[in-house]
Parts: sequence; C-alpha cells; structure tokens
Amino acid sequence: MTVTEIIVSALVILATVMVVTTAIAMWRAPDALTRVNLLGPTVGVAFPLLVMGKLIIDWSTRGFDPNNFVRAVLAIAGVWIVASVGSYYMGRSIYGVTVEDVRHAEERAYQPGA
Repeated sequence: MTVTEIIVSALVILATVMVVTTAIAMWRAPDALTRVNLLGPTVGVAFPLLVMGKLIIDWSTRGFDPNNFVRAVLAIAGVWIVASVGSYYMGRSIYGVTVEDVRHAEERAYQPGA
C-alpha cells in the first residue's frame, strides 16, 4: 500500500466516522430543529474529505489535472453554498412550526371563541 493510498484511506475512514456519528446523533436528537443543525459536519467536512480523497487518488495515478481540480473546488463550494442556504430555510421553517410566539398565544387566548 502506497503513502497516497494510506492518506486516502484515512480521509475516507474519517468521513465515514463523521457520517455514522451524525446519523447516530440525528437518531437521538430530541426535535426536528436539532436534526437539521446536526447535518453540518457531514455536509461541511465529510463530503469535502471524500472529494479531496478522490483528487489525491487521481493525482497519484494520472498526474495533476487542472480540470479535475477546478471541478472539485466548484463542487465543494457549491455544496457549502447549497447546504447553508438549505439549512437556513429548513431551520426557519421548522422553527416557525415548532415554536409558538408567547405574545401571540396570549392574545389569542383572551379572544372570545378562540
């Protein structure tokens, strides 16, 4: 086993541990808002580790290819942008459904027929 294969194996194992840990944490999370927030390590770190591992393997077998490097950088940046925006909107929608405004609830409680 070469040094690059050892490095890539370590990256893949680390990414796998992060995904499994996130899955277990999501299983044990008390509510939906916490589950959405737990996706951060998987999307923010595990996916880029896998992409970097793929790049390292490609570079060790075929040499440096600027096209693959640019695609990898765009893929990592794209997943970070999409994940942050998606997480924001999921968190806002879940927060809006699960948390009740106390002031609004008190006003509604004093209305007749409510």
